Amino acid sequence: MRAVIVDSAIYRNGRRTEGPTDYSEALDKARAEGDSFLWLGMHEPTEEEFSLVTSEFGLHPLAVEDALSAHQRPKLEVYDDSLFVVLKPVVYEAESDTVTTEELMIFVGDSFVVTVRHGEGAPLAAVRKRLEHDPKVLVHGPTAVLYAVSDAVVDHYIDVAAELQTDLEELEAEVFAPNGGDAKNTASRIYTFKRQVLEFRRASGPLAAPMDRLSGAGVPFVHERAQPFFRDVSDHLTRANEQVDGLDRLLSDILSAHLAQMGVRQNDDMRKISAWAAMAAVPTMVAGIYGMNFDHMPELTWTWSYPAVILLMATIVFGLYRQFKRRGWL
Repeated sequence: MRAVIVDSAIYRNGRRTEGPTDYSEALDKARAEGDSFLWLGMHEPTEEEFSLVTSEFGLHPLAVEDALSAHQRPKLEVYDDSLFVVLKPVVYEAESDTVTTEELMIFVGDSFVVTVRHGEGAPLAAVRKRLEHDPKVLVHGPTAVLYAVSDAVVDHYIDVAAELQTDLEELEAEVFAPNGGDAKNTASRIYTFKRQVLEFRRASGPLAAPMDRLSGAGVPFVHERAQPFFRDVSDHLTRANEQVDGLDRLLSDILSAHLAQMGVRQNDDMRKISAWAAMAAVPTMVAGIYGMNFDHMPELTWTWSYPAVILLMATIVFGLYRQFKRRGWL
């Protein structure tokens, strides 16, 4: 259990206090004091490692199954003895310009909050430290932890959306560059970018309903004065979702523009090929006529017939070249 328990502490009146090392005894102490709660943080526990937590905290089996499977959509579920929230933090990798999602489950109940984290990209140490330096927020108990974690996840959505916006501007400049860059590579980058935005939307979009529900009254295990804080988180989430929707629409427009550019370039190439084929057809036709070996072709016996034919072919080809050049085909 020591390998999966990241941190465990009792908080009394918004301040961290020393308590039993055994979290079962710590929970009993927190409930006995009345104004305290236990925050237990875990990282990728197995079913066996989580079984004792399930029995001691009275967690619902369905919520436990979801917490262990780590393939859930953001959601909020209310059970008899606890509140279960699933969040999907988004991680932006600057080196590869890619977006990945992690999973974070939060159990909120009577004098306890249990956080279960899957993945390495969304540690909660910074959130815990920030809360411990703000007793006025932490005094509201497990609700304060739920709010702080949700707020940190949603605020990071906005940061990642800004990073993606910068990458999208670079991609847009590449697509609309005069040379157009590598057409095949550009199309692949647009498609990959769109997949990342879709992954982002799967994390942020479904979270809107749980945040709206937490913003209202009547949610068990949530402090009655917490609604304004969750409304603030909901507003930030709306902003993040609008940014993601804007990225998706702009990517669709860029892809359409790129395909249109590809069509225009192909038409230009076809016009150039047709123009050169037309110019090559003239000398081919004249040479073909004089290669038929007819007896009655008087010009074959003329002294200047060969240079005259060559001059005729060159004149016609030059005239076609000027005509195609004037019309922009070459």
